[in-house]
Amino acid sequence: MSANQSPAGKQPTATYDSAFLKACRREPVPHTPVWFMRQAGRSLPEYLKVREGIPMLESCMRPELVAEITLQPVRRHGVDAAIYFSDIVVPLKAIGIDLDIKPGVGPVVADPIRTRADLARLRELTPEDVAYVTEAFGLLTRELGATPLIGFAGAPFTLASYLVEGGPSRNHEHTKALMYGDPQLWADLLDRLAGITAAFLKVQIEAGASAVQLFDSWVGALSPADYRRSVLPASRKVFEAVSGYGVPRIHFGVGTGELLGLLGEAGADVVGVDWRVPLDEAARRVGPGKALQGNLDPAVLFAGQEAVETKTREILDAAAGLEGHVFNLGHGVLPTTDPDALTRLVEYVHTQTAR
Repeated sequence: MSANQSPAGKQPTATYDSAFLKACRREPVPHTPVWFMRQAGRSLPEYLKVREGIPMLESCMRPELVAEITLQPVRRHGVDAAIYFSDIVVPLKAIGIDLDIKPGVGPVVADPIRTRADLARLRELTPEDVAYVTEAFGLLTRELGATPLIGFAGAPFTLASYLVEGGPSRNHEHTKALMYGDPQLWADLLDRLAGITAAFLKVQIEAGASAVQLFDSWVGALSPADYRRSVLPASRKVFEAVSGYGVPRIHFGVGTGELLGLLGEAGADVVGVDWRVPLDEAARRVGPGKALQGNLDPAVLFAGQEAVETKTREILDAAAGLEGHVFNLGHGVLPTTDPDALTRLVEYVHTQTAR
């Protein structure tokens, strides 16, 4: 158990009263908390400097480097939470899947998984497989103190899509062919990935994560009926596996306006919303009992401070009646974003929502 956790092993005590965790628990907050997906990354010159010459997957396995990169946006922007620097394919690499992250492309799998015999390559993940994660979390929780650290993992559908397609895909034709053509194999694949994902999140929580986010980056490619039938059981399995820890569970996907209620139904405490749906409408779709996260269009940050403030004000107004709101972008920080625009945005949200 991390020194940052309570004796019961539930919530990290140092971060329990943070604005971020209060918002996740739908409690009154001193200000609307802010963090950004991909806040640690290519938008920061200090990140480019420390990553220079180091391949992405290797950088995810160096605890001191991971800690430094994770801390950079906290120092620079004053965000209310850090998010662990890693990649959603790290647990797959850790269990021996032959893959690499190619610059300008993304994760590429050498031998795609498309048959029942291929399932044997997806063995269970153990803490020993990702010892570097535990070490990095230890470094981070000591440094962050009262600032929460968010752990994360890729959701079963998105991991399956990478594995079946062999890399990023626009149409997910191999993925959908398997899902529709062999429903039992598909269900078994997602169930196995749910076990791997849950194990990866458990390692992070036990090492001191204050909250966890499940990224289902590609699930917006599905209809609600297909999601409920072919994805929901696996995502629910992940959330249920970590429910006993008492840390908030966030669920986010891109283009998921039609799936928002189902994302919450899968077991999330906080539902992430991209920029396509206003937060008040998202709250209606999700229903009561959930906090929302989002949802400024990342491209707005290129439009100048006045435009950023106008669009941010619209989001804050739409969020005024929510049970809980964590301000974020509707997707990740774009690589060419001016870091100062992010710093100003954090300050603006804090100032406008101070109670």
